[in-house]
Amino acid sequence: MKNIFMEDESHHIFAWEKLGNIKEGRGDLGEEMPVLVYRLLEYSMNHVLAEEFGVDKANELFRKTGFLAGSEFAKNNLDLTVDVNTFFSQLQRKLRELRIGVLRVESVTEQEEAIVLTVAEDLDCSGLPPTNEVVCNYDEGFIAGILQTYTHKPYQVREIDCWASGDRVCRFRCSRLD
Repeated sequence: MKNIFMEDESHHIFAWEKLGNIKEGRGDLGEEMPVLVYRLLEYSMNHVLAEEFGVDKANELFRKTGFLAGSEFAKNNLDLTVDVNTFFSQLQRKLRELRIGVLRVESVTEQEEAIVLTVAEDLDCSGLPPTNEVVCNYDEGFIAGILQTYTHKPYQVREIDCWASGDRVCRFRCSRLD
């Protein structure tokens, strides 16, 4: 049996195809799982990374991971040739369909230099106890990866409101870096 993670020197490189055929592999259990299981992976990994490298480095690694995932997500799930309104509409539909969250576009400047997005029922944090901090570093990277893949311009995305900070939605400020 071929091990897709050990094929060659690039075995550690992520590609969408390495996610496999989930429908085939999970014929009885299906494609869905409880949010609890996703958060168990995310928050235990964050804990270990923070212990090993410090909180700032763990947050940076989660952003990088999110960026890679967002880029691959956009390339494999979104039409990147459409106008900005159509793009955000399809992104809203896809995020809802996959139960990642309910996206709302609050504002977009004419040349997409500054964008403010909110995500309600966010997979990463909705329902967490309040800690007075923003915790969605993976989402920051995920959104930045999606935006850069669509616009071909780099973005810095920072969460400015979060369920964990006492808000009812996660709000992200997206600033183009060019």
